[in-house]
Amino acid sequence: MSSSQYLFIRRATILLPSGEFLVGDVKTCGGEIVEVAPIISDSATNTGDREIDAQGLTLLPGVIDPQVHFREPGLEHKEDLFTASCACAKGGVTSFLEMPNTRPLTTTQTNLDDKLQRAAQKCLVNYGFFIGATAENLPDLLSANPTPGIKIFMGSMHGALLVDGEAALEAIFAKGSRLIAVHAEDQDRINRRRQEFAGITDPAVHSQIQDNQAALNATQLALHLSKKYRRRLHILHLSTGEEADLLRQDKPSWVTAEVTPQHLLLNTDAYAKIGTLAQMNPPLRSHHDNEVLWQALLDGVIDFIATDHAPHTLSEKAQVYPNTPSGMPGVETSLPLMLTQAMQGRCTVTQVSNWMSTAVAKAYNIPKKGAIAPGYDADLVLVDLNNYRPVLREEVLTKCGWSPFEGWSLTGWPQFTIVGGQVVYEKGKLYTDVRGKALTFDG
Repeated sequence: MSSSQYLFIRRATILLPSGEFLVGDVKTCGGEIVEVAPIISDSATNTGDREIDAQGLTLLPGVIDPQVHFREPGLEHKEDLFTASCACAKGGVTSFLEMPNTRPLTTTQTNLDDKLQRAAQKCLVNYGFFIGATAENLPDLLSANPTPGIKIFMGSMHGALLVDGEAALEAIFAKGSRLIAVHAEDQDRINRRRQEFAGITDPAVHSQIQDNQAALNATQLALHLSKKYRRRLHILHLSTGEEADLLRQDKPSWVTAEVTPQHLLLNTDAYAKIGTLAQMNPPLRSHHDNEVLWQALLDGVIDFIATDHAPHTLSEKAQVYPNTPSGMPGVETSLPLMLTQAMQGRCTVTQVSNWMSTAVAKAYNIPKKGAIAPGYDADLVLVDLNNYRPVLREEVLTKCGWSPFEGWSLTGWPQFTIVGGQVVYEKGKLYTDVRGKALTFDG
């Protein structure tokens, strides 16, 4: 189906921009939504027009995942842009923002352009790529385009992407106006604690080495610099109750924060169950941290959700800690995980859609995304909220071939994912000829 043809979605339970639901029809053409109504009398007449009977399904704006690591170029044995975008399509993720720690690093316009060209050839969904900060590439950070922002690793990184000196950080915050997204961990503290806990091979020690204080120290510093320069700041994968409490007391209007489903739904108990598959940066925290983060999300202290999809192979994860890499996949389970929480009464479907689509589009100034209304892009997902299915390893599409949520029974699984008015995923079938588009960040 070409994007110039019509797609009709019939009898869906449609989430409207007001947060209310309408049982009705949606008509799309040319990649855009053209009509939303209780009944649309037009019907498919041209070859290639498509009608979907969505009775009993809920229509939501496509998920925008604002933090993923898709490993291409340089680490394609873990994941590549094609396999990752297939996993996105299965999970209802119609757009993603990808991080710069590939090989080579995305720290120049040339390397950004290379990723954009690769994505245009391979990605089933829409895409954007962060520019990575080093201590030396300030001119690139100011001029790179298109990009959602500058990614700074304040910790949990080695090599050129580690920017942990206050003078180097200040130089980045002081110049330009582009959004800065920080991985906030205090590398000095991590290094000291790594010495302190040396020789321990239980992966649970990971949460003690990269402890709550390491996260809080770095978030406090980033917040200080953001306030000093009134610089747009986004705090990636907030993981501790202390950071949530800090932002509850002191969060300027130009600061946003995100949380992952892992930090809401998993905690240090997971090490005993799944071992190094539970190892990520920043690490899993306590049950208490889960609760404080949930409340901060519900209260709007935390603005939205990202997966931090960071796949590693099972053989890499099977090494002995601390030789195991940190990270876990997430794009194909994030929406069902959160919708399951909604169906259990922890939040509402409207809140989930806001956290996973609308609020992300707003924070990153992505035009025409995040709502089901005429003039918006036809990036949509039809989910089934009436049936539960388990997460099965043999069904995951991410190249790494596993999920930390294996065995969890979830509802809200996507039945249809639509990118630019084209069906890219339908009840287990992928349409791998569909291609997404480069996102723009101009509001």
